[in-house]
Amino acid sequence: MLVFPAIDIKDGKCVRLLKGDFNKVTQYEKTPFDQANEFSSLGFQNIHLVDLDGALKGDLINKEIIKKISEINKIKIQVGGGIRSLDHIDQLINFGVDTVILGTAAVENSELLETACKKFSKKIAISLDAREGYIALSGWKKQTKILASDFIKKIDSLDISRIIYTDINRDGTKLGPNLEETISLSNLTKIPVLISGGISSIKDVINIKEKKSKNIEGIIVGKAIYDGSINIKELSKII
Repeated sequence: MLVFPAIDIKDGKCVRLLKGDFNKVTQYEKTPFDQANEFSSLGFQNIHLVDLDGALKGDLINKEIIKKISEINKIKIQVGGGIRSLDHIDQLINFGVDTVILGTAAVENSELLETACKKFSKKIAISLDAREGYIALSGWKKQTKILASDFIKKIDSLDISRIIYTDINRDGTKLGPNLEETISLSNLTKIPVLISGGISSIKDVINIKEKKSKNIEGIIVGKAIYDGSINIKELSKII
């Protein structure tokens, strides 16, 4: 099982949001680069990186920070937030980013999604962020009437590396992941799925690992690392 510690960037700093609310931001002391270095030094091989400023503005806002992090040895980073064009994807791939995450663009621009999957085979991941099962876009501020389950079926034939499913109502709450819904969605596709949102303890991580659901590739852990609910050294031993 893959474990992705998360780094969310806003105004050049590491932050966490509560349920995707930009008015409920917790800021942390370490710079994104220093935090990524710490994750790497502990043996994590994958990092989940989100440009929150980019997500709001539909552009690559923190690309210099992303570029610097991508140069750290022995880690693979997946990056999302504000990626709206093939040029954005090209820039990130050239930086050394392993996987580029499309969220809003994947839902609103099917032509871009299909072209990107053909041009950057297995380099494209899809982020599906949902409230009550319905996809939210543009930094989670735009609520749609599109069911995540319907969209997953629609993209199943594309050459996508993974789907990242976030239950927004769990994100930043440490109430535990919405495991049942995520497993149910993973059964609709052959594409590997990452669980995101709500992970609160090592017990949650072990529980997911022991489920051994065939299509659950791994997890993303955020707030529980930053507030100490999960001991990062203990987590690194599970990967």
